Amino acid sequence: MGRAIFTVCALSKRAVLVQSSDMLTYNELQPLPLHQQSGGSYNNHNTNGNNNNNMGGSTAIASKASQPQNIIVNSGLSYEDVLNDDFQFDMDGHDVMVFLHIQKTGGTSFGRHLVRDLDLKRPCECQRQRKRCYCFRPHRNENWLFSRYSTGWKCGLHADWTELTSCVDVELDKNEGETAKRRYFYISLLREPISRYMSEYRHVRRGATWKGSRHWCLGRQATASELPPCYKGKDWLDVDLDQFAGCESNLAANRQTRMLADLALVGCYNKSSMPAHERDRVMLASAKRNLAAMAYFGLTEYQKMSQYIFEETFNLRFAIPFEQHNTTISATAVQNLRHDQKRRIEKLNSLDIELYAYAKNLLFQR
Repeated sequence: MGRAIFTVCALSKRAVLVQSSDMLTYNELQPLPLHQQSGGSYNNHNTNGNNNNNMGGSTAIASKASQPQNIIVNSGLSYEDVLNDDFQFDMDGHDVMVFLHIQKTGGTSFGRHLVRDLDLKRPCECQRQRKRCYCFRPHRNENWLFSRYSTGWKCGLHADWTELTSCVDVELDKNEGETAKRRYFYISLLREPISRYMSEYRHVRRGATWKGSRHWCLGRQATASELPPCYKGKDWLDVDLDQFAGCESNLAANRQTRMLADLALVGCYNKSSMPAHERDRVMLASAKRNLAAMAYFGLTEYQKMSQYIFEETFNLRFAIPFEQHNTTISATAVQNLRHDQKRRIEKLNSLDIELYAYAKNLLFQR
């Protein structure tokens, strides 16, 4: 794999359009009119800054908030720009790496690699007994990395593409006390969908809830009627697999597609805004487009290749090689599923299965 085949771009909100036969055109990927989205009127004074232009400051935030139906297309750096400009990630400038951490994809290990193992002029300063590191630029105390271990969950617990792209710029402005024109480079990890789903099931069965997730979209959180709880009480401890798969509002199903898609295109979490098959079609197309436009993504099942592509893309090197675990507990659990259970889980994650096949093909091209 040569350097020239990597597609690298700085992603802005609803930004890069990738031409592909299995994706919708941009005209088909427009947000629904506000009257078709749940929750009534848009809150123009929300503190999460749902501006549609990542490159603007506070003035742009106020302007865009007053016109929520206008989507600004900003493609950032194109592939040609990268080649012609001898691209590199400018840690001394205003480049920011944003890690979109999808649950149970190996993101915790990758996040630790980012803050502990990169060979940097100014290494991240990690404090003992605290899950936080200071990842500052070489010559000033500004963040070049927006992630769980560097900035914390500033945009919400396991914030998705929709949340991050409307929040990161505002949060960094607040944190640094000034407005800056930054270039954003979104990165993420994906995992084989059935193994990922089983890993999430096992995690929830042990008591995990992710109740801190906001599910923020177009200026508000999802309502209880849009996302009814799957269980009563503080957690879903000891839930069996059939119960887990039987809850229609369980976000474990097709989680990777949902977290990579622009949910404004499908009425956020209001499933009555369009037919289910149309919602799935648009969401999958959006997830593919956003994934292809990301500066970098890796696959849990291909650690060595994922590490190599990251290092070549950003011209940064890790001090240690990533570990590849060929057999996981979740993979073993998949093998022990009844035939009807496996079919049901495959159906529940059909979008993720198609997205993963697309991602795998794209990773191998890069």
